[in-house]
Amino acid sequence: MIHVEHLGKSFHDYQRGWVEAVRDVSFDCRPGEIFGLLGPNGAGKTTTLRILSTVLKPTTGKAVVAGYDVVDDPMEVRRRIGFMSAGTGIYDRMTAWELVAYFGRLYGLPKDRLRERMETVFGWLRMDDFRDVLGSKMSTGMKQKVSIARTIIHDPPVLIFDEPTSGLDILVQRIVLDKILELRDLGKTIVFSTHSMSEVERLCSRVAIIYRGELQAQGPIDELVARHGQPDVEELFFALVEQADARHAETAREALETTSNRGTGRTP
Repeated sequence: MIHVEHLGKSFHDYQRGWVEAVRDVSFDCRPGEIFGLLGPNGAGKTTTLRILSTVLKPTTGKAVVAGYDVVDDPMEVRRRIGFMSAGTGIYDRMTAWELVAYFGRLYGLPKDRLRERMETVFGWLRMDDFRDVLGSKMSTGMKQKVSIARTIIHDPPVLIFDEPTSGLDILVQRIVLDKILELRDLGKTIVFSTHSMSEVERLCSRVAIIYRGELQAQGPIDELVARHGQPDVEELFFALVEQADARHAETAREALETTSNRGTGRTP
């Protein structure tokens, strides 16, 4: 359902020049699966997900979502995905019902279908008791439920969650994670980005660890842990980060020596 092949994205920085935020990233995600994208802030997770959701265009490589290329057919991709990020962006002057209805109309749902779908979603997320509450009056948990509702209102086959539990208390986190598991059981294709090891272990069947814009490892969790001789995902993550930092430092040292040798006319 999601196919990512040699994906790359570069941005121009006035001080550093061209910077590679994502480099040669490849992975697949299947229906009925939660694929975890694990990495620290600035690792390239969000850039990758923004490419999948057609917010950004890749510099190199390709990404196909639900059978459509994110560059060639962005509108078809958008019709078939739901995207939820840590920033809820709930409108203060709209009620929960009004906001979800608004997004349903943006997705082109007919009036009767939209009403039916909203009743189903509000019941499933237990939102009926605050359907008329304004965004400015909602608790954090309410806002997250509204974010989930607007993400799934058009019943897309592909769902992308970018750190959806960031900043939430433990009770709300549990509710959000439970609902994501239920969506998986409905056959949805889910990409779940996080830096929480416990969330990955609970939700994901396969995981990719991204750092410095590159995939350091990917595969089933048990296989990755065994392959790298680590006791759990957390230790696996830190081991891979340390290895990546060591390679980066060695590359930087070699580049500095080469530049220095050129300046003195010596042959390395």
